[in-house]
Amino acid sequence: MTTPLHDVPLVPDLVRGALDLERTEHGLLPHRLPAGARARIPDEQLAMAETQPSGVRLALRTAATVLELDVLPTKRVYVGAPPRPDGVHELVLDGRVVATASATGGRTLRIDMGTGRFERLEGPVAMLRFDRLPAGEKDLVLWLPHDETTELVALRADAPVTPAPTHGRPTWLHHGSSVSHGSNAVTPTGTWPALAAAAAGVELVNLGFGGGALLDPFVARTVRDAPADLLSLKLGINVVNADLVRRRAFAPAVHGFLDTVRDGHPDTPLLLVSPILCPLHEQTPGPLVPDAAAFAEGRVAFRASGDPSDPTRLTLERVREDLARVVAERTGEDPHLAYLDGRELYGEADAGELPLPDGLHPDDATHALIGERFARLALGPGGVLARAREPR
Repeated sequence: MTTPLHDVPLVPDLVRGALDLERTEHGLLPHRLPAGARARIPDEQLAMAETQPSGVRLALRTAATVLELDVLPTKRVYVGAPPRPDGVHELVLDGRVVATASATGGRTLRIDMGTGRFERLEGPVAMLRFDRLPAGEKDLVLWLPHDETTELVALRADAPVTPAPTHGRPTWLHHGSSVSHGSNAVTPTGTWPALAAAAAGVELVNLGFGGGALLDPFVARTVRDAPADLLSLKLGINVVNADLVRRRAFAPAVHGFLDTVRDGHPDTPLLLVSPILCPLHEQTPGPLVPDAAAFAEGRVAFRASGDPSDPTRLTLERVREDLARVVAERTGEDPHLAYLDGRELYGEADAGELPLPDGLHPDDATHALIGERFARLALGPGGVLARAREPR
């Protein structure tokens, strides 16, 4: 006899990794920036990226053998680019993925990278079903797609559901660019921050935003106000590929970002991470532009279009010099601040074996490499964040 499913209220305590939950006409929309910060977003790109629930998951304690989740996804379509795969939902039990599902239908967001125009089209709610789960009380984690905006409409189960405990795990809050967001990773648990968090046994809050790590003051205030036991900031690549500021303004802006974060986290271990190797921008400034020839062949690729001879413009080599200098200048006043060169996560030797497919973003295997190295170098015993927690 089949046990009937009953509605499970989508209460905030079930959701991990989001900083805000917006009540919509359909249900709950997880946000990775709070409402006050969202009111200051100046562009559609960041407004889209912060709703894509990278690192957001439902943490459930239940004896259920069947779960159903109704969602309203937003699918992205880039004009002139190959179709994107559907986002993936992953159900994890005891650290192992036991089921996956993708939502069909939903809204469509049509994006023209040439004009910057965003057009939204409405679509239907989708239902995801996870069945044949093991009997007995257990903790389940349902990861939402890292790159697909997902409204939570309804949850049903054949047994009661309560929030799973955190077991005292420390919270690690990370802010970065599309690489941290998870671009080109296939699944949400396959992004490098999710892999690093799993390896280190920490609770992840991922504030990696595709195209959005631009030293915005409202993001600094978000990090300042969010609860966290460990902090990391991976800065530089978006400032270069957006050609946002000249070198004169970069280091002072980083200092200002750190000053704001320290207003709320004066002693929290904080790691400043420079960009991973990206040959496009090592010695060539932005702006970054789509590679039209690659798009014509059905491939996504990019190229740097700035003038390498202009010493006022930022390249990744200059960014790393400035970030290292910022940390050195603050060492005396901030003993819990550390620096990690991103090329220790992905460098010259790795690029030969695992080149960036589009010239900018790592593939699944490279996310795994970066996640393993970050867990070891930063989060694990003897790592720079662990050392930063020690009294001096």
